[in-house]
Amino acid sequence: MGRTTVILLDTSALIYWTLAPLKLTKTAFQAIQDAETINVCSISIWELGIKVKKGHLTIPITLSEYVTRLEKTAKVTLVPVDEKIWLANLALDWPHKDPADRTIVATAQLLGCPLITSDRVIAEFYSKTIW
Repeated sequence: MGRTTVILLDTSALIYWTLAPLKLTKTAFQAIQDAETINVCSISIWELGIKVKKGHLTIPITLSEYVTRLEKTAKVTLVPVDEKIWLANLALDWPHKDPADRTIVATAQLLGCPLITSDRVIAEFYSKTIW
């Protein structure tokens, strides 16, 4: 696979990369390794926090510490959800109702970059999916 300089991780890919890297496919792992910039949509932090709060995910540190470590990771950029992303979310010609998925796809489209995700529904809609 050629070097992809900018990528976006969806929430599951972020969780796998940071907490369970063996769950990534070889292709996804290599794309992350090769990336110069690893974008993470800030809505993934919210989604991760909801999973922790509901007991669906356990992380070995506080969510605040997790975010601080992400921010300090050299290649990682946390992308805030701004009005451009919300408008792109609303403009998606996609019946998918999950607001986080829609926001992550809209972010990838606006950045014009591949999206690392295991989500088949997203992959069917967004052609620049890597898994």
